[in-house]
Amino acid sequence: MDIRKVYHYALEREREGKRFYEQNAGRLNHAAAVEAFTILAGEEQKHIDYIKEKIASLESGQTSEGDFQEAAPDMSFFSKRAGAESLDQTVAEAMVPDLPVLRMALLIERDFAEYYESAAQNAEGEAAQVLRNLASWERRHEAFFRELHDAAYEVYAHMPWGG
Repeated sequence: MDIRKVYHYALEREREGKRFYEQNAGRLNHAAAVEAFTILAGEEQKHIDYIKEKIASLESGQTSEGDFQEAAPDMSFFSKRAGAESLDQTVAEAMVPDLPVLRMALLIERDFAEYYESAAQNAEGEAAQVLRNLASWERRHEAFFRELHDAAYEVYAHMPWGG
């Protein structure tokens, strides 16, 4: 396996993810979702920087100094906020138009995690660890979006026809 190709592919996917979050943050109706997208765009930038550093290390023939530990966004903050807001039917209903975007975010994060997990199985040493780190971060993002999406969908599923 050519780990450089894996890293370059990952770098492009992370850039796409960041663009998705940045573009959609301005389109969402739900304040917690807007904030989450804004913060996750920043997290994707950290992933981009991390991967770029790994590529630079490979190209220079040096091993990386230490390892990047993502200061993961406190997803519990978003979960608590979304949970509190979902108690207010009006706020929850405002989130219903965001369902397709939330679903897409969930699928993007799942796709990233699956790619990193698969690549890690075929890698060795530091490269395998780098890919496992990325997969772990993406799984946390996926879990957050699943919770946010499912809460909004639950409201939608119980709304009378016509909203």
